[in-house]
Formats: sequence, C-alpha cells, structure tokens
Amino acid sequence: MKRFILSATTATAVLFGAAAAYANEAVTYLFPAPDFLPAFSPFHLAKGKGYFDEAGLDVTFRIGKGGADVATQVAVGNADLGGGIGDTPIIVRANGLEIKGVALLGGRGLTQLAWRADRGMSGPEDFKGKTFGVLAYQDTTYYNLLGVLSSVGLSKDDVDIQAVGAGGVIQLSISGDLDGMSGVPEWIAAVEGAGVEMQQVPVDTYFPAMAQAIFASDETIEERPEVVSGFVNAVIHAIEDIKADPAQAAADYVSFVPQHAGKEDEIEAIMRAYAEKVYAEAADRPLGTFSAEQMAEVQDFYVDAGIVRGRTPVEDLYTNEFIE
Repeated sequence: MKRFILSATTATAVLFGAAAAYANEAVTYLFPAPDFLPAFSPFHLAKGKGYFDEAGLDVTFRIGKGGADVATQVAVGNADLGGGIGDTPIIVRANGLEIKGVALLGGRGLTQLAWRADRGMSGPEDFKGKTFGVLAYQDTTYYNLLGVLSSVGLSKDDVDIQAVGAGGVIQLSISGDLDGMSGVPEWIAAVEGAGVEMQQVPVDTYFPAMAQAIFASDETIEERPEVVSGFVNAVIHAIEDIKADPAQAAADYVSFVPQHAGKEDEIEAIMRAYAEKVYAEAADRPLGTFSAEQMAEVQDFYVDAGIVRGRTPVEDLYTNEFIE
C-alpha cells in the first residue's frame, strides 16, 4: 500500500509539472538596447513580480541593436516580440517588414530636449548655431530633433547635430562640448547627477513624438493573440505600478536588476520622470493605445523629410486590440 501511495504521489507530481510546463508558453522579447537601462524597468517589474507568470508566459529577454534591428528580427521570426519607439513601424514597414505596434507605453513622447542652463537658451527657437547630441543619425532622438527644428522654422543645417551614442551624449554634455541633447530621461538625470544644471522640455510639446512601443509580426498577431495580449497587459500592469508608487517601484526594480544596487534614489528620480513625462495617459485614449492621427502626422513628416520613401496605410502600422 505504501508503495502504491508513493507511486500515485509521484505520478501526480509529474502530471502537475507537465501541466505547469504546458501553461507557461515560451516567449522571447528583444530589447533595442542593454536590458539594464531604467527605460526598460516595466519589463523587469512584470517579470520579477510574476505578471508574466500570471499570464502563462515564460519570458526570456535578449538584446538587439536598436529599434529597426529589433523590428527586423521580430518580422523574420527570430524573436516573438520586441521593442523600440512607436514610430518604428513607419520606417520598417515601408521596407516590406510586416510588423505592427501592439502597445504604446505612454501617452507622451519618450524623447526629451535638454540643454545646459548656462548656454542662454530658453527653447528650440534659440538652438540655431548650437551643438546638440543624439544617439545616432538613424535613431528617433535624431528624427524627433529634426521635427522640433522644423516646427520653429529651423533645419538640420542650422544646428550642429552630433551622433555620439548614449555615453557620449552624457559625457559631452557634462564637459560642455555639447550645448544640449535630444535624449531620454535617464541621460538627463545622469548629467544633472554630475552637478550640471539642465533645462528641458518634452519633444511632444513641439512635435508628435511617441513613447516606447512593443512590436509583433502580423503572423504572431494572427496565430498567437493570447501571447501578445498576456505580454502587453503584464507590462501595462507594471507601468501602472510605477505611476502609483515610484519609490516602491524603484526599490522593486533594483532588487530585480542588481546592476543598480545602491542607486535607489537615482532610480526613483528616473521613475518619477517617466511617470510624469512619458507614462501619463493621453487625454483622448487609454494607456497603451496608439492614435491614428498622431501616427499619420509623424509619417507625413518622415515622408516629407525623406526619412522614408513612401506612405504605409496607417491601419497597418499598429493595433489597439490587445489593450484591456
């Protein structure tokens, strides 16, 4: 009898183990930059707090080489989902890559304009003749800066724009070799942390810049909608946590990403910046959703500026079907 009970218990454990393995579907997510950057904190929170598990997903993170590369890898099936900026589908879909944005992670733009307070500027109207840093010339920080300049009657020839990478933008802003930057909140925080007073304004004050986005291929959207929905809403849940309590979110994040140990105060300040300047809901739509009008306006500028060669139907660039 004892042997029977033991065998039955073992069999039950095996069955439950198999059920658990079946329930957690493997998903690979590709970041456009190193995964320890605070910009990606919602993903680590969703994983560390068990939101992916609750959605039945076993998520593995990998790192790509920028948003366009991520979109390409997702389109050809080398990753299930990936991230970049909300406007990335405009650029890659025009090249025949069938991907869509499935969640927009904030109602405001990710990119911020910032400049040293000692350079006598009060806004983009004063950027003529100044030196600004961006991540790369094939990056949204550059495209957004061009959009802002256009909105105030300036062009790229009026400003010395230098593509120097994330580290270069930070270090050259600190040294004073750059007057300002088109960058993300943590870059600005790093410069201010070095004792440099900065002034800043969100890019979307002048140009319809977008937040980060999650991408999926048309094939994945059609064949694995439950995976896309589960992943997207787990990340949105984590963003709501950041908005509700940036201090607790920062503490949780540091516990999941040990590279930031001892930097809790700095991470909390970055979390608050994201909550206020990026994750805030747009007035006309829920968190996570795209705007057809915004997407069309950005695409029009990209076509007119020669960044892309032709227009893609706006409805092919995103879907809001997965936002609960």
